[in-house]
Amino acid sequence: MELDKSNIPKHIGIILDGNRRYARKLMKQPWKGHERGAEVVENLMDWAKELGIKELTLFSFSVDNFKRPKEEVENLLNLIQQKFEKFYNNERLNEEGVKIRFIGDRTKFPEKIQEIMHKLEEKTKNNTRYFVNFAMAYGGRTEIIDATKKIAQQVKEGKLSIGDIDEKTFAKNLYLNSDPDLIIRTGGEKRLSGFLLWQGEYAEFFFSDKLWPEFTKEDLIKIIKEFQRRERRFGK
Repeated sequence: MELDKSNIPKHIGIILDGNRRYARKLMKQPWKGHERGAEVVENLMDWAKELGIKELTLFSFSVDNFKRPKEEVENLLNLIQQKFEKFYNNERLNEEGVKIRFIGDRTKFPEKIQEIMHKLEEKTKNNTRYFVNFAMAYGGRTEIIDATKKIAQQVKEGKLSIGDIDEKTFAKNLYLNSDPDLIIRTGGEKRLSGFLLWQGEYAEFFFSDKLWPEFTKEDLIKIIKEFQRRERRFGK
């Protein structure tokens, strides 16, 4: 079965799971798995453009990741800073029209990482061809609570009436106002772990046994073919 170019998912969310297990399999330190996983993310951005996928949302760092051993967290944070600085210095992002966004509570990160996040968003803010959203210090329940607080504040200030609150209003106040067509989780686990709880209401789900650092373009194509075989009824 060839890919149906008229039925490519516009927005794919991916839970990038299995980096540490990949490192253990090779008997290396955990951050070596993250390093390889970061390389696959760069490849993924190219695959997405080749296949016609317009938007990616990548669950890159959860709030719970801060609870991991200190040495692992420090190495992971250093890797994050290096990779985002590399993105910032890569002129291809603007040449190819890639807009980078960060969703989650970035205040939990060191100032240097917050700064490079801000610089990346500013540099690419006018791009509209492709979108890459990095979920960092992200939690789906926290996102919903924060949206509720924003709406409550708007009501308190008289900017919004209770009768105006609907799904569209709520979505506007989330970290991300864009719904994925497909959500993929690598690493063999079959749960969402709080990823895009609101936005993923009608997403198709695919769980891959491949560890993220082992994920290939062929794996992505296989999943998209499965997506194209499914009938999406959106509750109808």
